[in-house]
Amino acid sequence: MSETSMALSLGAIAFLLTVIWGGPFIRVMRQLSVGQTIRIEGPQRHHIKLGTPTMGGLLFLMPVLLITGVLNLVTIVSELTVLGNSILLPLLTMVLFAGLGAYDDWLNVRHRQETSGRGLRARTKFLIQVVIALTVALILRYGLNAPSMILPNVPEVIDLGIFYVPIAMFVIVASTNAVNLTDGLDGLAGLISATAFAAFGVIAGLQGQIFLLRFCFTIVGALFAFLWYNAHPAELFMGDTGALALGATLGVVALMTGQWALLPMVAIIPVSETLSVILQGFYFRFTKGRRLFRMAPLHHHFELGGWSETQIVQRFWLVSLLASMIGIALALI
Repeated sequence: MSETSMALSLGAIAFLLTVIWGGPFIRVMRQLSVGQTIRIEGPQRHHIKLGTPTMGGLLFLMPVLLITGVLNLVTIVSELTVLGNSILLPLLTMVLFAGLGAYDDWLNVRHRQETSGRGLRARTKFLIQVVIALTVALILRYGLNAPSMILPNVPEVIDLGIFYVPIAMFVIVASTNAVNLTDGLDGLAGLISATAFAAFGVIAGLQGQIFLLRFCFTIVGALFAFLWYNAHPAELFMGDTGALALGATLGVVALMTGQWALLPMVAIIPVSETLSVILQGFYFRFTKGRRLFRMAPLHHHFELGGWSETQIVQRFWLVSLLASMIGIALALI
């Protein structure tokens, strides 16, 4: 079986596993009353989503961890190392950020009587992200010897030297929070993330990074199954459990390929969502109360402009798909 066929097969297996246990998982989450909290200043039509089960990231993360762990168990044991060519680093990143997100989601659930919830303090969450990102960046640099930077039409790998670690930290933390900001409409973060992982899976395959290719398409398959339940009207939300894990893992995958400079193109929607929040904050401060967008992140701006959820998700996904195609094309130059 060719490596491409193997990767696609793993994606199909991940899809089936996730879909099969999705129904029982949602019933359990409802019995546990793990319901979503809603921003009181958000669009009014979002209030009907109050109480929809959250922490749905567990739905697609568990099959990914199971399949990838079993597939690479022999390699990991034979190498007797947490590094090497096993896929343990992105798996570890996924687990750590999922744990952080799950804890934040759980705190919100515990305080669900408050309309807006109350999770981890933003500063605390950010500091934990930085610490994890620092650890991962050091392993990438001094353990995996990941390529520092590969640019289109530049034949040599660019060595960033001591600057690699802080840049890698920024990529991981920025990607984490960008995907988290994108998770605001039914199906949006799942579709965008699946497209980005598919793009970097192709790039990894072109480089001969077979483990990374399989890993990316396993995630894609599991995310497609998650979208089965997350498509509008959503029966389940991924929450920070899924969003933080997906964003951080996407950043690590991009760094492992060395093509992380293409990440802003491939992840153009999360980048746009993040920029909208930053620009909104600066504009609000300097104009003493005026708004640049109707509401940030960007998807709320279009929502308040009259677009339906499905219109926003489909149009954002089309932009993401085109951007990912351009990203792959640039990687081939």
